Amino acid sequence: MGQFPGETGTAEVNASLKFLQPVSRQLVHRAAVAEVFITDALQVGRDRFLVGAQWPRDHALYYPDAQGVSDPLLLTETVRQALVYLAHEYCGIPLGHRFVGSDTHFDITDHAALVVGDTPLHVTLDVQWSWLANRPPRRFGMRVDAVVSVAGRECARAGLSVCAVDEELYRRLRWRGKQGQGHDGTDRAGHCAATRLPAADVGRLRAKDSVLGRTEAGEWQLLVDLHHAVLFDHPGDHIPLMVTLEGARQLGHRLLHRRSDASAQAVLRAVQVDCPAFANLDEPVRLCAELQPSAAAPDGKRLRIAAVQREEAVATVTMEWLPRALLAAPDKVTFCSDTVGSGAAV
Repeated sequence: MGQFPGETGTAEVNASLKFLQPVSRQLVHRAAVAEVFITDALQVGRDRFLVGAQWPRDHALYYPDAQGVSDPLLLTETVRQALVYLAHEYCGIPLGHRFVGSDTHFDITDHAALVVGDTPLHVTLDVQWSWLANRPPRRFGMRVDAVVSVAGRECARAGLSVCAVDEELYRRLRWRGKQGQGHDGTDRAGHCAATRLPAADVGRLRAKDSVLGRTEAGEWQLLVDLHHAVLFDHPGDHIPLMVTLEGARQLGHRLLHRRSDASAQAVLRAVQVDCPAFANLDEPVRLCAELQPSAAAPDGKRLRIAAVQREEAVATVTMEWLPRALLAAPDKVTFCSDTVGSGAAV
């Protein structure tokens, strides 16, 4: 392999990186072609790639806000798709392997670059690939760290850690000595039913997009709808990372958003997700929120949300929110990515 000059984050948008059509849905683990954002990739170093993606001007779930800024969760989904695509196309990981995510993060540094115009956004990810705890051919451990740009304008940084395992090893990791046949629903006894919040209360447009519920006792719950065409694009045996993140985002909106003051509307700037365990589909997941001092700005808010099932934390989501008026704040939020769990499909 030849020499590849330059460092991650310094590459200009390569004219040969194409944005003409999505890659095969099979290569990003999607059932619907409409949910594929990756369009192309180029290897520009031994462990460095440029990945192209097109973000839609509108989307059923990940749509721009009232000011036209792209939904920040598109960052997480795009990085997820980029990792899976590179794994299959460039890194020799078989299509039959299961991908299990342990942690992911993003930090938006320039919201203005993510404003949707008259055409879809062409997004470039400058990706550094790393092997972690790699034991092929049954287990591949990997991480991607990406510098995200739109039209050559750097606007975010993001990362994701994953292990890809064969079916036998996946079953062992998934059930860890349990029956492996799911649960019969008896564990629901003693848990209060939750009422789904209206879409407007959680920052969504459609009633079916609300995944946040509240019990009579005042507990927040993550509500799962297996028929949701985006959050459950294909069948699975546990709650995906993106569903948990969506629930945390909606709870953050519910707790921090103030409709009466447009300048004080809370905007999501940075996220860190750690997944130490799988979350079962048929058992309640409580969302426990803790407000912490912000590292970004005095008027910002840091919200830590623990997703708890059977008194075990299945995920922790830490979010930085800023009032819209502070989006240009220069301080960069950096979350630690040292914690590595083992619990959500990507």
